[in-house]
Amino acid sequence: MFYRKNVPGWERGFRALVGVAVIAFGILGMQASLLSYLVVATGLTALLTGFVGFCPMCALVGRKLDNEKS
Repeated sequence: MFYRKNVPGWERGFRALVGVAVIAFGILGMQASLLSYLVVATGLTALLTGFVGFCPMCALVGRKLDNEKS
């Protein structure tokens, strides 16, 4: 299934950068524990939504890109 992008380009880049930083913190800055795994999973989610351009939570609240509004 194809999803329409609902995250603008500048935010996609920001999410990707923050995702990498959060993953690095979870791996390098924390001891191995459940919390560190949750931090890495959060970073992966941010990284994935940055690359794909679709955020399910934004879609739930009805967020669309400006060029898709009619």
